[in-house]
Amino acid sequence: MQTGRPKKTADKRTKKVDARFTEDEFKLVIELEKTLGVRRTDLVRNRLLQDASLTIVNAKELIGLLDGIGSEMGRCGNNINQLARYANILNKNGRLSPVVMERFNLLFDIYIQNQKALEIALRKIIRLLGR
Repeated sequence: MQTGRPKKTADKRTKKVDARFTEDEFKLVIELEKTLGVRRTDLVRNRLLQDASLTIVNAKELIGLLDGIGSEMGRCGNNINQLARYANILNKNGRLSPVVMERFNLLFDIYIQNQKALEIALRKIIRLLGR
């Protein structure tokens, strides 16, 4: 006859992860443990694994990529300004083709849509980094 709880066969935790904390960090862990009424191991495990599907971001690489995107957007804006200025000069001289104007408006609309999509993506990134 067996006494006590039955042996766990499936999902048995056999691997261990060690972590070192500063005195202040450890005090915070103890405080959370008391406040939440959760064991330290469960607290660390849940906190670590709750967003396990999220990717850890290399901040230096992300900032470099965002800087490159910002530079490219700036160059596109400069090109649009130059094209608009040239179109105005042609228009004043009566040589502006309606086809050129339609094409410019189409490309400008695409630029605005891309800029809005980029803004939405950046806001998502900022929200994810804030977690």
